[in-house]
Amino acid sequence: MRFQYDTIGERFVESKTTAAFSAADTHTLLGALDALGGVRGLDTLDLACGYGYNTRLLARGGARRAVGVDISEEMIRLARAHGVIGGGGVGALEGAVGAVRPAGAAAAGPDAGGADGTAGRDRGAGGGAAVAPAVEYVVADAAKLPQMGPFDLATAVYLFNHAADRSALHAMFRSIRANLREGGRLLAIVPNAGAYPHVDWSPYGVRIVDRVVEGDAPLLKAQFLTQPPADFEFREWAHADFAEAAVEAGFSTVGWQPNRTPPAEGARDEAYWTAYRAWPISSLMTCTA
Repeated sequence: MRFQYDTIGERFVESKTTAAFSAADTHTLLGALDALGGVRGLDTLDLACGYGYNTRLLARGGARRAVGVDISEEMIRLARAHGVIGGGGVGALEGAVGAVRPAGAAAAGPDAGGADGTAGRDRGAGGGAAVAPAVEYVVADAAKLPQMGPFDLATAVYLFNHAADRSALHAMFRSIRANLREGGRLLAIVPNAGAYPHVDWSPYGVRIVDRVVEGDAPLLKAQFLTQPPADFEFREWAHADFAEAAVEAGFSTVGWQPNRTPPAEGARDEAYWTAYRAWPISSLMTCTA
């Protein structure tokens, strides 16, 4: 499980940029960042950064420092290779986190919409150019993070479900807490437990194919529905397990928010998203240091 993303490689990039569940996760995370007032001037840490999609969003949103961490050497290689984020929807995502597009620059894509479905919201006054900070990428185990901070904000999209056992889960939260300033925030997208075998998420880009009861948490075997499909595994921790680990690590508050979905558009109409919201893949966990 630990190094499975070294093998998945570019198919993870395909899933992230095309799957509907990823669009909903991005919409949820951006809404939470917006509610916090954006990231401008903050020192930010992006855990389980993959190929750096969210890390670059934080940088383009005006973060003073943006550090992406992943245990997979292949993911970090891809992150460094991708450089400045590209593709449709970048303008919309920049706007959602408070980035200022250079004066005269066109929004990415014909309508500044993208895989996440968010509408562009340029909030920069005067259209002045914003210089994005250098993005740093580090290969590291989130359960054994070196002292890299302090940071004002940490994001973790599908990190904690890869903890192999309870000890590793608690170590992840302790490592993150140790790298946050007092009052710093953790925003984590975490899977919802209990869906398999009752729910089929295939229309949204992922499929659970088996559930094996073993160890501290059941092992779920799944596929990203790319071409061809990419197999991966993760642990089915309960939200209570995440909360327990956060409190033990010294976080003062733990909260939960439902997954948010992008505006209906095309084949992803309101009925499509209504069905997803009835049993979404993930929820947003919010913690304060």
